Amino acid sequence: MINKQLKLILVSTPIGCLGSGKGGGVEITIISLIKGLISLGHKIILIAPKGSKLPFESELLEIRLIDGIDQPSWQHQKETDPILIPSNSVLPRLWEEAIYIANEYDAVINFAYDWLPLWLTKTQTIKIFHLISMGAESLIMKEIISEISELYPFQLAFHTKRQSKDYCLKNDPIIVGNGFDIENYLFNENENGPLGWAGRIAPEKGLEDAVKVANSLGEKLLVWGLIEDKEYASKIENIYTKEIIEWKGFLPTNKFQEQLGRCRVLINTPKWNEAYGNVIVEAMACGVPVIAYDLGGPGELIENGLNGFLVKPNDIEGLIKATKSISEIKRKNCRDWFEKKATNKVFAELVENWLDKGLNKQISADFQD
Repeated sequence: MINKQLKLILVSTPIGCLGSGKGGGVEITIISLIKGLISLGHKIILIAPKGSKLPFESELLEIRLIDGIDQPSWQHQKETDPILIPSNSVLPRLWEEAIYIANEYDAVINFAYDWLPLWLTKTQTIKIFHLISMGAESLIMKEIISEISELYPFQLAFHTKRQSKDYCLKNDPIIVGNGFDIENYLFNENENGPLGWAGRIAPEKGLEDAVKVANSLGEKLLVWGLIEDKEYASKIENIYTKEIIEWKGFLPTNKFQEQLGRCRVLINTPKWNEAYGNVIVEAMACGVPVIAYDLGGPGELIENGLNGFLVKPNDIEGLIKATKSISEIKRKNCRDWFEKKATNKVFAELVENWLDKGLNKQISADFQD
């Protein structure tokens, strides 16, 4: 445990400003971690794209906003695609600012799933820590992460063990999970609400499978999230009657959790290897049990029969069966799991331990639990 105040630079995702929804779950991760680290007494400077906003202020927090073009996300590129940095990209500008002030700080934490900050780790005297936010989406990213894991193994961390297995690591992975501000999520005891689904509206999130469940049961499905792929969303909507899907949009956390908490179940249907599964934990924080495909991070978050059910990927009948049995799950179990394993305090303490070990070039079993 670190017993002194650290001065930390946090460099945000370059694919959109905080609050836009473009950064997906990474946005929540950054905001939660900042609040958690501040509660532990650490001083933070956040370097983020212009337009970024945080829902709180602190004397220990400074924000520097950087103008530039959003960086393309690797999840929308082919596995063999080369590195792409657009003209006037915000990505290098974020890191120019970080490097300019780095000598005044103890460490930098990178939240960008991109090649440049990983490569910079080899060129800078300041220690750059990387919280890897996705599974392996590109060969060149797998290569650089593998290289950094060999050269600087204490400066990489992952959300889940399943996510880390996507990479060729030279050492046992450091796992820090994720965390959410407990004050932002209210426990809802209602067991008789509608079906829910949340996430970016894009093919890799598999919304159509949840819609099939709702259609089979003759129920409405509430859908929250940024419509990233409008053609995909329209295609799904045109297959079914408009009464099946109720588009709720991308909402701020306070409104999202209030509406989500009224659901009797959240259905999570990823078609790719989820690194963690933020919406799963947000649902459980409200007391909402979750049914999810046993693919990637969700398989480590859901304890089958305790806070939800795991179903084989693409098994629609399995989803339907689990949905019919969701009353077996006690909503209090979901909230209890969240409070024990996924608050921003728990998350910040794990990250603090990671930084401590990385700054001292040591590792312990603390991260292997």
